[in-house]
Amino acid sequence: GRFEEEDVGDWIDLLCTKTVTEHIAMTETSLPTRMVLGALGGMGAASCCHPLDVIRVQMQVDGGAGGTKQYNGFGDAAVKIVQRKGIIGGLYTGIDAAYLRQWTYGSCRVGIYAWLLSYTNKTQEKGVPVPFYKKLLMGSTSGAIGSAFGLPSEVALVRMGADAKSPPELRRNYKNVVDCLTRIVKEEGPTKLFSGGTPTIIRATLLSSAVLGCYSEAKEQLHVMFPAVFGNKEGIPLMFTSTMFASFVANSVSNPFDVVKSRVQNMPKPEAGKAAMYTGMIDCFSKSVKGEGPAILMRGFTPAFLKLAPYTTISLIITDKLTKAYTGKAGL
Repeated sequence: GRFEEEDVGDWIDLLCTKTVTEHIAMTETSLPTRMVLGALGGMGAASCCHPLDVIRVQMQVDGGAGGTKQYNGFGDAAVKIVQRKGIIGGLYTGIDAAYLRQWTYGSCRVGIYAWLLSYTNKTQEKGVPVPFYKKLLMGSTSGAIGSAFGLPSEVALVRMGADAKSPPELRRNYKNVVDCLTRIVKEEGPTKLFSGGTPTIIRATLLSSAVLGCYSEAKEQLHVMFPAVFGNKEGIPLMFTSTMFASFVANSVSNPFDVVKSRVQNMPKPEAGKAAMYTGMIDCFSKSVKGEGPAILMRGFTPAFLKLAPYTTISLIITDKLTKAYTGKAGL
């Protein structure tokens, strides 16, 4: 067809008056772009919060299968880890595995959720928000997919984080995440990279559903209910409050699976002729509760929440701000 004179004028006006950001905002942000933005946000959060993750893992595997309990709480664990290996060697052990995890699990979890939320928003009637249950379903979907892709890095993260706590003769002494993954395949077989898959995926599904769904919903509801306090929908106070609420809910529902996951993934290779410490998720759950009581399922709740809350806050705010800067639109 032919360009009419007014069409040409509209295009010239568009090119002359719109900024680059506004041009990008007019187009749909691709899934790969959203995944990269999610990974960058996750890396920023991991850099700040990794020590809390190390403490959490070591507390959760502490005393497993009748072993001697070494820690009397969060503070005691932190002090002993630093005394044993120092700040970098102790609290930041496995940081490279944490970064790899952000480019597998984190990128899928946040990127897929943001992409699904954007797509669903476009299918809603004008002015009608996306229902909360849909946000929970989108969070569950993205978390399950991300967790499946990120299982090897998750195993490496748990192994490297817990290794320093083991007796010297039982330590694996991994040099870095590549060495860890390579040795697991050589010494225990490639299937070990996916050990603890069931509790890991269940945990990630619940965690992502609660974190992402509750974060999006809380931002929306708090903005409507308290406009005088949270007048700016993209402001830091609203984002911070929303992530605190979402983190508490997520940590409460996922911690039991986190304990089981950590124990299954960290169990040593059985000696020849001997049975494995745990045969699977149910066996680990049963032995842990029978041997240490139901409270064991909430072991590590404090460091897990202290890690999850700032991690969620930092990662989602960075992702939201990067998305806003790049596309002109909020990401979550």
